[in-house]
Amino acid sequence: MWARLESNTIVEILTRPKALNIGGTQYPSNIFSMWSNSELASIGIVPVTIDSTNLKDKEYYINTNQSFAYDTETGVATGSYGTATAKAIADVTDDDGNVTRGLKYNHKQSINAQAAVNLQATDWMVIREQEGGTAVPSDTTTQRAAVRTKANAMCTQIDGAADVDALAALYVYNDATPPVRPLGELPTVD
Repeated sequence: MWARLESNTIVEILTRPKALNIGGTQYPSNIFSMWSNSELASIGIVPVTIDSTNLKDKEYYINTNQSFAYDTETGVATGSYGTATAKAIADVTDDDGNVTRGLKYNHKQSINAQAAVNLQATDWMVIREQEGGTAVPSDTTTQRAAVRTKANAMCTQIDGAADVDALAALYVYNDATPPVRPLGELPTVD
């Protein structure tokens, strides 16, 4: 990424190489790969350094657009983010009664969908037992119960998250071998 300068002020951010007309001179796009930074600077093009200090995970935060600045003393152009805003953790109802689902609801829906997928392979056995009387093997029943129990426990952990950062922390894997996360994993059904 580069900044095009005029009178030491950023006039354009270039996210990819492109042909440019600067001061009546046409420059091809390959100057970005063939010229050195000092050669580019001589025509007012400097690389942009991105400061991601305030950039947060898009799953949990709304980030601001980048703002760009050029420091004439150092000759460095910087792109930075403003303060990120946490997404709503709980459902929000507006004055018209419309509900916008919060992060907790969405994460619990995801857990329940994963549990449903894990159970799906053996659903036919449960239906067969109900319709025809052929018993589901006890190990399958035990595994299915474990999936439901773990899904419920995971949803309880999600409900217990005090804020967005606590919710995000449930999904962070540690350095153990194999890595584990506080939320755990759903068991599978064979």
